[in-house]
Amino acid sequence: MLSADPARKTTSALGRRNLRVAIICGVVLAGMVGAAYAAVPLYRAFCQLTGFDGTIRRAEAAPTKVLDRKLLIRFDANVRDLPWVFKPSQTTQEVKIGATGLAFFKVTNNGKTALTGRASYNVVPEQAGAYFQKLECFCFSDQTIQPGQTVEFPVVYFVDPEYATDFETKGKTELTLSYTFFPAPTQQADAAATSSPLGGKAKAGL
Repeated sequence: MLSADPARKTTSALGRRNLRVAIICGVVLAGMVGAAYAAVPLYRAFCQLTGFDGTIRRAEAAPTKVLDRKLLIRFDANVRDLPWVFKPSQTTQEVKIGATGLAFFKVTNNGKTALTGRASYNVVPEQAGAYFQKLECFCFSDQTIQPGQTVEFPVVYFVDPEYATDFETKGKTELTLSYTFFPAPTQQADAAATSSPLGGKAKAGL
């Protein structure tokens, strides 16, 4: 009985090895993509918990201690890739440290269709992010606005009294709360599907 061709055996072994390498690479790539998507909400949760990078922390209740010292709070609003007009209803407010403040932001959809946006926010200076906390906010959740519609969003906030004792913040008398509206992930996905050749053909065939 003749033995198998050595060259054929080598080719078969290389093919199996390449297949294993391809499978491993695919699994690693899938894991990296999944980790990248998971990193966004995890990073956001970390920032909200710690106030890192100027991100406002979430709070369950306002502090019981209110200081006699006041801070000037400035408000800023921005829009990215949406035909919206987004403005604070007030440009500044004076609040006592520890007292609850209430601010409003208005958004008008100047587009011809209903659009969904999601707002992110931060505080300047960044060191104040650990002490500027919110009780109510429209951020990090999808907001759908009809064409021509104007919506007013409230923000309930306070500055933790520890702000006045931290050496990095105790001398600062002004803070800026800034919001930016971006297209929501679902809105971006719909736009990408519509603009792609496959999406265009599928739509045309309806």
